[in-house]
Amino acid sequence: MELHINPGDELPIYRQIMRQIIDAVAGGRLQAGAQLPSHRELAEQLVIAPLTVKKAYDELERQGLIVTQRGKGTFISERLPDVDPAKRRERLRDAAQRLLSQAALSGVPLADVFGLLEEMQKGMER
Repeated sequence: MELHINPGDELPIYRQIMRQIIDAVAGGRLQAGAQLPSHRELAEQLVIAPLTVKKAYDELERQGLIVTQRGKGTFISERLPDVDPAKRRERLRDAAQRLLSQAALSGVPLADVFGLLEEMQKGMER
């Protein structure tokens, strides 16, 4: 697994790490049981502080997406967390609102937004 961070991104680095791991799981590039690099290994690869990686891993573990086994490492959960359908819908609603607001502010037509979503979905499936 190869992650990339952008220090100039508005998203904090630990959130960039989380987003890329979530995207990799959602897109099938990381399977249940796959081992993630250690805090130190990923920090060295990304040239960031190990505590930044720990913060990302801790949050992903709190969400039930990864599990840490002392002495063995950190792995993608065998069973993804069940999310209450109402919470799932609310999260999607919030994300959709942000996306549509950005599109409107940028003058991007709705048809182009749909095209972008389809393009992103194809990219996740690789």
